[in-house]
Amino acid sequence: MELSTVTIVNPDALNLILGHSHFIKTVEDIYEAMVNTVPGVKFGLAFCEASDKCLVRHAGTDDELIELATNNALNLSTGHTFILFMRDIFPINVLNTIQAVPEVCGIYTATANPLQVVVAQTGQGRGILGIIDGYASKGIETEKDIGDRKSLLRAIGYKL
Repeated sequence: MELSTVTIVNPDALNLILGHSHFIKTVEDIYEAMVNTVPGVKFGLAFCEASDKCLVRHAGTDDELIELATNNALNLSTGHTFILFMRDIFPINVLNTIQAVPEVCGIYTATANPLQVVVAQTGQGRGILGIIDGYASKGIETEKDIGDRKSLLRAIGYKL
């Protein structure tokens, strides 16, 4: 077995969801979940098929994001995983809906941070062992940091 890291290419620091699913129907069902949850949503989705033709399947509402997702998925080539890039929304807006899609087995991460994926490769194929989301902690928040955090949540409309 060989271990490697794959860096997710995300030049605009877009929010993304990386997850695992189990069926080719994933592409259409996540597409429907996205457009039914956030009307007018801009996103690109790619799914690594792990059987039969083993193609990267894709869908979305924004050609640039579809291409970004497709290129990253092909670079990962980790069986039955999906990557979903979104513009002008946060994962919190769609995460519960995505997790409720019957084909979705789990979510590795939802982030806009720099992202590396730890991949194992065997003679059979490739799989995700884990993710490195952002950077290591630098300390513990102070009272000022707590105030800044609370202010940010109110400024972006997530708290009153």
